[in-house]
Amino acid sequence: MKNRYALGLQQVQQELVTLQNPGFYWITSQRQEDARVLLRQVVSHQQAATLVSSDEKPQSLLTPDPLTGPARIPLFSLPANKASLQHLENDFARVLNGRSGLVLFYSNAAQWSKLSEDELTLWVKRMRRLLIKKQITLLLITSGASIIHLRNHLQRYFRQLDGVAHLEFQQDSWQYRINWWYSADKLLADRAIRLSCNENQFIAINDVEQTTPLSLNDENQFLAQEGVLEGAPPLSSQWQLFSDNESVFSRAQQANAATVIFSLAHNQDINALAKMVHSLRRSRGNALKIVVREISTSLRYSDERLLLACGVNAIVPGAQTLSRFLTTLEGIQGQQFTRHVPANLPALMQALQPLQQKGYLQLESFCAAVQQLMSNTLLPENDKGLMVALRPVPQLKPEQILTLCKPRRFGDLVTLINDRIYLFLSSCRFNDLDIALKSIFSLPHDELFSNRVVWFEDNQILSEVHKIRQLTPVAQREVPMAPIETPQANKVSAADLRGAQTPQPIILNLDGDRR
Repeated sequence: MKNRYALGLQQVQQELVTLQNPGFYWITSQRQEDARVLLRQVVSHQQAATLVSSDEKPQSLLTPDPLTGPARIPLFSLPANKASLQHLENDFARVLNGRSGLVLFYSNAAQWSKLSEDELTLWVKRMRRLLIKKQITLLLITSGASIIHLRNHLQRYFRQLDGVAHLEFQQDSWQYRINWWYSADKLLADRAIRLSCNENQFIAINDVEQTTPLSLNDENQFLAQEGVLEGAPPLSSQWQLFSDNESVFSRAQQANAATVIFSLAHNQDINALAKMVHSLRRSRGNALKIVVREISTSLRYSDERLLLACGVNAIVPGAQTLSRFLTTLEGIQGQQFTRHVPANLPALMQALQPLQQKGYLQLESFCAAVQQLMSNTLLPENDKGLMVALRPVPQLKPEQILTLCKPRRFGDLVTLINDRIYLFLSSCRFNDLDIALKSIFSLPHDELFSNRVVWFEDNQILSEVHKIRQLTPVAQREVPMAPIETPQANKVSAADLRGAQTPQPIILNLDGDRR
C-alpha cells in the first residue's frame, strides 16, 4: 500500500488534506505568518519529515515547536538565489530518499520571480521526474507580497503538480481555495473552505449563516430612496419609495431577497452607508440585492472598495442615465452574493482605509507607511496605489516644489530625496495619475518637472522603497525637514517657469526720428 501524508487541516474532507506518494503539491499564501502556521501544522501531523528553507533559517520556522510530530527533523538551508533553485533537483537526488518522509520546501515568492517562464516549466518537469523516481512527496509552501504572479504561472502545470491551493487572510477568517487536488486516485477541484485559527491550528468553519432565506416571496420587490428615480413616481406596484436612506434600511431589515437601493449624494455619507449595507448583508443573507446609486457625487476608488467589501452587489455611477440604471437592476436579478463579509466592521474599515496620514513625511516615516499599506492583504494585489518620482526643472529647487504640493486625500504622501520628489498616491490608478497631480500641485505639473517615473505593482513599489532606504544615509533619513520659508524672492510663479526676461535698451528720440 502506498504511503500517504496528512496536510493537518482540521474538520476538512479527507480527500482534500491527503498527500499521495509520490506527489508534488504547492500551497501559496500572501502573508508570511499564515504560511509559517500552516507549515508547523503540517509537520505536527507527520511521522517523518524533512524541512528545506530558502527564506529564513529552518529552525526559526519551527518556533514555537509543534506539539506533536517527528522527534527528529533533518533541516536544510538554501541560498535565496536563482542558481540554488536550478540545482535543487541535484541536491534532492543526492540527499533524499523514500525514507525522508514528507519533504517541505518553504520559500519566498520573490525568489521564484528570478526564473523565467521557460525556466520554471523546466524546473517543475525535472522535479516531477525525480519525485517519481525516488518515491518522494514534496510540498512547497510559498509566501510573499508578489504571490499573484506565481499563482498565475502555476495554473499551467496541471499535469505536473498533484495539487495547487492558496491560503488567504480575510480579516476575521481565512479562505483555503483549492485549484485542484489529487488524492487516492480522486481529483477534486475548485473548492473553497473557510478556516479559523485556534492555538496555531487551522480549523474549518461550519458556516451556520443563513445564506438562502426560507422564503423568496419578496424577490420582485424594490425598496428605494426616492432620489434614485430622479423625481419619477414608482415604476410599478412592486416599487416602494422612501424619503431617505434610513427609512430604506429600516424597511429592508424585514426583506429576504428584495432589491434594496440606496442613494449617495455626499462623500461624507460613505461610513454611515457602509454600516447600513454591512448590517443588512450580515443579518439578511446573500439573496438580498443591494445597490448604491451616486447622486451628483464621484466615489473615490477606496470608497467603492469599502462598499463592495461590506456587501454591495452593484454601484451605479452618477453619470449613468435612468434607463442604464434600470438595466443594471435587471441584470442583478436572481443573483446570490458570494463574497465573504467579515463580522467586525470597524476592523474592516480600518484595513481598507489604512493610511490616516497625508502630506509631507520624513523619509523613514514615508517608507514605513508605504510598506504598511503594501502588506495589507485585504487590498487587491498590484492595485494599492502608485509611487511617483518627480525631478524638478533646472530652474526650480525641490524645496520650492514642496511649497506647491498640497495633498488633500488621506493616503497621499510626499517626501524629498536628494533632488527628487517622491509621491505615494493611495488607491490611485495609473489612468488617473494626471488628474491626481493636477489636484495636488497648484501650478501645472508639466511645467514643474522635467521627467517622472511611476511604479504601480506591489513588488516594484517595495523594491523601490528598499532601494531608497539603502542609498539614503541614515542621518538624512532621520533629520526632519526645516519649515520652508517663502519670501517674495523665493515664491514661484508662472512667470518664473517661463524664464527671466532679459531687459532690452530702448532709445527715445524726442524729435520723433527713429534710430
